[in-house]
Amino acid sequence: MSKTTFQDLLDAGVHFGHMKRKWNPKMAPYIFMEKNGIHIIDLHKTVVKIDEAAKVLHGIARSGRKILFVATKKQAKDIVAEKVKAIGMPYVTERWPGGMLTNFPTIRKAIKKMNTIDRMSSDGTFETLSKREKLQISRQRKKLEKNLGSIADLNRLPSAIFIIDVQKEANAVKEAKRLNIPIIAMVDTCCDPTNIDYVIPANDDATKSIELIVDIACNAVKEGLEERKSEKDKDATPVRNDALRSDSPKNDAPKDDAPKRRNGRARHRRDNAQEE
Repeated sequence: MSKTTFQDLLDAGVHFGHMKRKWNPKMAPYIFMEKNGIHIIDLHKTVVKIDEAAKVLHGIARSGRKILFVATKKQAKDIVAEKVKAIGMPYVTERWPGGMLTNFPTIRKAIKKMNTIDRMSSDGTFETLSKREKLQISRQRKKLEKNLGSIADLNRLPSAIFIIDVQKEANAVKEAKRLNIPIIAMVDTCCDPTNIDYVIPANDDATKSIELIVDIACNAVKEGLEERKSEKDKDATPVRNDALRSDSPKNDAPKDDAPKRRNGRARHRRDNAQEE
């Protein structure tokens, strides 16, 4: 797994925090200094934290479990949608549906409804409806696709949640915490890191900063998935059965001559009986 470099973070502007007057004192351990009224994040700590988070993401992906990515802010939504879709993980980039995690069965019902509409279109049922019904169902399908399309394959609660801007995604943090789902998040100097399991101190406003961190996270997940696939392929490969070969040690083993000995003893008894 590739390591994050200090220079990459510096070039992407990951070190720029918020203005000093907007800071959260709980982020003090991750702040290097203050310059021109702006807090500067300690990138040495960011390197350590992002590598730690990458290992966690890698392990979850390797075990075949899902990670939910959440980023509804303007600067992050397109980046997350593009990169996370490529690795086949669920993501939320429009609006966090209330009860997304804590009321997951209801969310699954909505997803099933969307799939039912899709089946209606494929089996011809949709064509038998009136024009008004078609319009209503199409609007409903479009709305469901916008809010839930990216989590259509999420059949169970995710094993972890990756968040960009914990202040904006406060509801997601609360729900994940309530269900004891590990939270990995980009945390800026204005945010509270208390409820975050794996804090990545970073600038969560700049596009370059977000893109770099998301890229590192997605690469870690991708590597985990590839390792899982290679392990599965290895297990599925048939093992060569040397026992079937003519020169196999098993075939060279002496045959059991017990039946011959038994037959010999029986004949000997018969011969003695005739002589008597």
